[in-house]
Amino acid sequence: MFDRVREDVRSVFHRDPAARNSLEVWINYPGLHAVLLHRLAHCLWQKNWKQLARFVSTFSRWATGIEIHPGARIGRRFFIDHGMGVVIGETAEIGDDVTLYHGVTLGGTSWNKGKRHPTLGDDVVVGAGAKVLGPVTVATGARVGSNSVVTKDVPEGATVVGIPGRVINQPKTETEKNREQMAKKIGFDAYGVSNDMPDPVAEAIGVLLDHMHAVDTKIDNMCQSLAEQGIRGCDEKLPALHDEDFQSVRGEDEAERGPDGNT
Repeated sequence: MFDRVREDVRSVFHRDPAARNSLEVWINYPGLHAVLLHRLAHCLWQKNWKQLARFVSTFSRWATGIEIHPGARIGRRFFIDHGMGVVIGETAEIGDDVTLYHGVTLGGTSWNKGKRHPTLGDDVVVGAGAKVLGPVTVATGARVGSNSVVTKDVPEGATVVGIPGRVINQPKTETEKNREQMAKKIGFDAYGVSNDMPDPVAEAIGVLLDHMHAVDTKIDNMCQSLAEQGIRGCDEKLPALHDEDFQSVRGEDEAERGPDGNT
């Protein structure tokens, strides 16, 4: 239980650069208070102490401005930023590492009992004022734009905006996923791998990442085969590369391009 609480606190630092220290987070983040109170209310709900669970839920709404039904199932490292006006219904299901912003509604479209609220996969982000309605599924890694109204399933990795919600950014291709995975592995995620940078340098780095991914896969397979034969030699980890190591290179490149992006 205490591990889950520590995870919830750490998730604030990971997703809000304004958070400066633990005391500030504990005192001034109503999203964290709402999540912790919901975990208590949900525990009571599961033990069939439903009236007490609803009391805790109502107190949480009064104290934080965030309404979470005690029956809702919420995963790990759930973060509500700002939080005022967030509503999460009884049969909503939320995966791990999900982020909601203020004014979000995970609501129903029917008065019938049963599953009537959304299911959010892992690593989903729902922007301020968005409404996700009905027993729809927002798949892993999807993004819902601010003030959107979603009433249909959202595919994995897609971005949805508008009323009604429409997909404007398709899920990443396998090549793009491999590039992103390799870039994160070597600690070099910010430069040259963005889809909105169609310049020769970005393309060259993309090709290098593809090659590194192929080499890395082959080495992993070789090490696994050696390990199966009882031969050790792949235990030593490679040194990590960090984005800050390339700050000077990036600064020189930006200086050459000038403020308008031209050299």
